[in-house]
Amino acid sequence: MSSPRARLVSLIACHSLLLVAGVAQAQYKVVGPDGKITYTDRAPTGAKAQPVSTGTGGGGVATGNLPYELRQVVSRFPVTLYTSADCSPCDNGRALLKQRGVPFVERTVSSSDDTEALKRLEGLSNVPMLRIGGQQLKGFSADEWNDYLTTAGYPEQSKLPASYSNPAPAPLAPRQAADTRPAAPAQPGTAPTVPSGTTSSGFRF
Repeated sequence: MSSPRARLVSLIACHSLLLVAGVAQAQYKVVGPDGKITYTDRAPTGAKAQPVSTGTGGGGVATGNLPYELRQVVSRFPVTLYTSADCSPCDNGRALLKQRGVPFVERTVSSSDDTEALKRLEGLSNVPMLRIGGQQLKGFSADEWNDYLTTAGYPEQSKLPASYSNPAPAPLAPRQAADTRPAAPAQPGTAPTVPSGTTSSGFRF
């Protein structure tokens, strides 16, 4: 059986072949004098051209202001980091991604719903966990993470614009909105019922 890294290399090669002749390689949309539309990765002259809209890609990462090469890597192999609070390996993993300039989405695991969601998505609940495209990396290892990031095509030195910032960390499982409906008014002549063994202030004996 092939190793995980070999599978990732094969996946990268397949994506590269598909993108060579596709619009995904195009950075500019060109409208010719006759109205014909073509796509190119070079800024044309003498024709009406506009950047291809990239919007948001890479699993939630905003890619519109990224360098072209980095934008292509993010679209093919988006990076998601799963973390929890008070987790030193999580902090180390986050720092590595930021230092290297890897755009990523961070999902926090801090409740039982988050844990169950992580189990459903990834098959286990350990953090930190890194996903690069279809590749899952369990636990933090700087050498392993750097190896896979390089194989996926992420630059070893940050090429992010100075103004770039990753999306804010968000819980993995959606939170239920709190019930903000006003309490029903008490009926005249009635008093609130206090459970046995509990004072009206809420303290238990």
